[in-house]
Amino acid sequence: MNDLALLLTPEGRALLDEVRDTEPAQELAVATRLRRDHPAELVSAALGQARLRQRAAAKFGAEDAGRMFFTPNGVEQSTRSSVAAYRAARMKDLGVTSVADLCCGIGGDAIALARAGIRVLAVDRDPLTAAVARANAEVLGLGRLIEVREADVTEVGTAGYDAVFVDPARRGGRGRIFDPEAYSPPLSWAVAAALAAPRAALKIAPGVPHEAVPAEAEAEWISDGGDVKEAVLWFGTEPGLVRATLLPGPRTLLGRGLPDPEVRPVGRYLYEPDGAVIRAHLVAEVAEQLGGGLIDATIAYVTADDLRPTPYASAYEITDRLPFNVKKLKALLREREVGTLTVKKRGSAVEPEELRRKVKPQGPNAATVFLTRVAGAPTMLIGHPAG
Repeated sequence: MNDLALLLTPEGRALLDEVRDTEPAQELAVATRLRRDHPAELVSAALGQARLRQRAAAKFGAEDAGRMFFTPNGVEQSTRSSVAAYRAARMKDLGVTSVADLCCGIGGDAIALARAGIRVLAVDRDPLTAAVARANAEVLGLGRLIEVREADVTEVGTAGYDAVFVDPARRGGRGRIFDPEAYSPPLSWAVAAALAAPRAALKIAPGVPHEAVPAEAEAEWISDGGDVKEAVLWFGTEPGLVRATLLPGPRTLLGRGLPDPEVRPVGRYLYEPDGAVIRAHLVAEVAEQLGGGLIDATIAYVTADDLRPTPYASAYEITDRLPFNVKKLKALLREREVGTLTVKKRGSAVEPEELRRKVKPQGPNAATVFLTRVAGAPTMLIGHPAG
């Protein structure tokens, strides 16, 4: 708290501007120089905040991150701004004008909601985290729309708000928490809070088992740039609906309850569905679009004879199929003069770096090898991006 108070003073803000672009290797020299004119505590706080802002730029963009305040946990756990903006836009489209943001952290989601024109009550029980959220609302000019309250979310009334957003803590002293009932607050509490509101969104880990999704909820898995970021349980929308949303875009694939695709021989093309599609169990919907089937009943690779562009899967043209054999792969790559080798795996225990070391690719050409199973047999599929 003291560090933040120091940084919010005119001297602290000026020092933050001065150390903005400090490289890690320069920190000691910069700190030594600045301590001649500034208190050591302030210099340390400014350099620490500069490091956090540099890390946060990947999530918040350089412009916002360069003005905001962060804690180490805040950088790690906050929502990427593109995902928060998408969710805020969806809230707005649902007619939401006010949200109780419970477990608001440093305010990433509250900022996105406010920028969508939504009034926000942002609540966090940690004094420093709440103070940082308040400072971020002010520095971004959103203080009029964001009220930050330091409180236990389980004791905050949400009547009078159009929607509730809950982002439970999913990390503890030993790292990530996988049991939804071990979240803080537990998922069951968050679901009860959601059911008491006209609309709600609960942010949860993307690996949540589908059987843990309440019957009253719509479940959405979100990826950004191909990386799965989170799952969201929506209440007050369409219970039982499953969707995968890909950013940028957004592109949204809706589940239709299709049966698992049939297994078929490997065709000319292999499609790798986006991670959000896989997590949402919507591979069948993609396979239907592509006129394809699975290469194995337990593997989420789709194969087809035709090339059909889709935002929901990456397409590869397959040139070779081999039983798993490192020597044969090495010989094939040498014959094709492959020096740039991309290794993908699904259903294989082999580590990509280990395989790369063994085959020692050399040459001007590039290829992709898939370590997988085809009809139960360990297989290597070699090809390249299609289209």
